[in-house]
Parts: sequence; structure tokens; C-alpha cells
Amino acid sequence: MRSTRWIVLGGCFLAYLFDALEIVLLSLSLPAIRHDMGLSATQAGLLATATLLGIGVSSVAGVADNFGRKKALIASLVIFGVFTAALAVVPNFAVFLILRFLAGIGLGAVWSVVSAYVVETWPSRHRGRAAAFVISAFPAGGALAAVVSGQFLPDWRLMFLVAGTAVAVPVLVVLVLFRESADWVAHKVQRTEHAVTVRDVLSGSLRRTTLLGTLMAALALTGYWGATTWLPTYLTAERGLPAGDVALFVTILNLGMFLGYNGFGMLADRVGRRRTIILTLLGVALTLPVYAFTTHQASLLWLGPLFGAFTAFFGIFGSYLGELFPTRARATGAGFCFNVGRGISAFAPFGLAGLAGVVGFSGGLLVCAGFFALAALATLLLPRTGAQEPVADRLEVEAGT
Repeated sequence: MRSTRWIVLGGCFLAYLFDALEIVLLSLSLPAIRHDMGLSATQAGLLATATLLGIGVSSVAGVADNFGRKKALIASLVIFGVFTAALAVVPNFAVFLILRFLAGIGLGAVWSVVSAYVVETWPSRHRGRAAAFVISAFPAGGALAAVVSGQFLPDWRLMFLVAGTAVAVPVLVVLVLFRESADWVAHKVQRTEHAVTVRDVLSGSLRRTTLLGTLMAALALTGYWGATTWLPTYLTAERGLPAGDVALFVTILNLGMFLGYNGFGMLADRVGRRRTIILTLLGVALTLPVYAFTTHQASLLWLGPLFGAFTAFFGIFGSYLGELFPTRARATGAGFCFNVGRGISAFAPFGLAGLAGVVGFSGGLLVCAGFFALAALATLLLPRTGAQEPVADRLEVEAGT
């Protein structure tokens, strides 16, 4: 179990690293894509939205709960790898949009599976930091994307071909080294009922948890994508930071995210997942108004790591949402909450752009801070977790199911 635990941790980090790489590469390559294909700003934004909508759709499949964590992770990686590589020969905007939507289905499913894998292989006392470490692959993937894009752009077609093909690396790691989750195997042997679908987590005793979990994720991620998409533009347009300083801001922001994910992940194991999520949501809600009202350029620049660190709720969601659902529906339930939340947040960048035309980007950041505060309130309505067994499994045992 000890060696399996570490293999899962490293392999899931690698899988999510490639997941993040593919998402961030699109953002970095949009200027070159717009130039080559003659796209408007709206069309370019729709490519990102299509990806997030595909991520939202991924939550309804229930593949990981019905066919196993290992098969689902391999399938997810193959799906987004193939459709990313296919961008090398994309002929027009319509096909590009479809391919990004299909890639999004694979990208979203990876989060669901790696979260379930970590919850089912790591003991409760270390689960928060383990899940946070895996999800901290996102800022690491963002940094890697910056390096990759610097090597290939403006040739974005070759870049996506190489990036998509390289997904073979995590696929081989999972295929050769991973074992199926022992918890999933045990529950599969015990149960004889129908296959798990999204209906299972939207009915009965799980309905309230699913709806509140989705609300929490949707509010938090709407604030997150709205703020992080437009912060660089805000710093340039309204606070006059030069382009070089903004690039430095993005770098230290990702460093702050990586350190924050792992630091708050350790705290989550000590004081509880829910309490830590609320702390980080309130932290980022208080940090954003500083950006809205501060004009001192050096302060704006070096507050980046603090803002990034408080976005650690992103990393703790994996262990917390996974513990809210029983093993039989863990990937489906946690994936529905997080990925539907991401799908809803797909419209946040457009909404903030429209709002900025009325109240400016500083006013838009205040609105994003409000979303984080509301997410903290929604989290208060959810149960605490962190005992030896996930809360939903304990409730099932106590109920005799």
C-alpha cells in the first residue's frame, strides 16, 4: 500500500500536469491563432469557453465509477491528447471549436479520476496535502506551458501536435505502474445494483450535497477565472505596469499558487478541509480589493504570490469533494460538482469584460471578490470531513446500505 500510494501520487501529478499544460497552451497561443485564422476576439474567447464547456460535460459520464479509476484515467488522457494533436491540421474555426470541446471532455475527467484515486489510496491524516500536491500540478503545468510556447510559437500547429503526442508519457506510466483502486474493486464486488449515473448523485441523500458542492465550486471558479483572466490586462491598462513586469507577475503568481496549494494542503490535514477552504476563499476575497484600490506598482507586483497562495482552495477541493461522496459514486459526484462549476465559470471572462466596460476592471475585481465570499458561505452549509473514512461511506455503513 505504501509503494502504491507514492506511485499514485507521482503518476496523478504527471497526468494533471499535462492536463494543465493543454489548457494553458491555448491561452498563450491565442494571439498567433487569431492572426493565422483571422479570428475576432469573440471567436478566440469562444475557443476557451468551448474547452470549459467540454470539461463541464465530462462530469455526466460516470466512467470512473462504472469501469474503474485506471481505465477512466487512461481514456481521459488519450481523449484530450488525440484531440489536441488533431489541432495541427484543423481547417477552420468551426472544426477548431468542436475539437476543443471534445478535448475538454477528456481534460475535465482527469480531475475527477485523480481526486478519487488520491482519496482512496492515501490515509485521511495525509489526504489533504496529497490531493493538494497533485492539483498543484496546475501552476507547474502553466509554467511548463510558458516554456513550451516560447520554443514553438508562432507555429502553434506544431506545438499542439507535439504537446498532444507527448501525452503518451503519462498514459504509459498509468498503464504500466498503476493498480486499480482497492476501494473501488471492493465496492464493485459488493454491489449488484445498476450502473452509476449522474442521477445517483442528484437524488436521495446525496442531492443536497451535490447541489451545494456545485454551487460552492461554481461561485469560487467564476471568481477565479474572472480574476485570473483579466488581472494581467488590468495591471497593464489601469495601473500602467510594463509588459516585462506583467510577465514577472504571472511567474511569481504561479509560484505562489504552487506553494499555497501545498502549504494549505498540509493545514487542511491539521484543521480540516472545509475550514481551510473557507479560510482560503476569504483570503482571496480580501486580497482582490487590494488590487482594485492600490496604485503603488511594486505593491501590486509582489502581492501576486499572496493572491496565488490563497487560490489553494482549488487544490483542496479534490480531497474535500471526494470525501463527501461514497466510493460507489465518488468520481461522478465530485466530478459533477467541480466540472459543472467549471462549465458555469466558462462565461466569467466574458461577463467581467462586459462589466469592465461599465465600472472598469477594478470594479470587476470587486465583483469577483464577492463571488469568493459567497463561495465561502456556501461551503459553510456543507458537512465537515476528515475522519478515517469519507463521510458518505460512514453514513452508508451507519444506515446499513
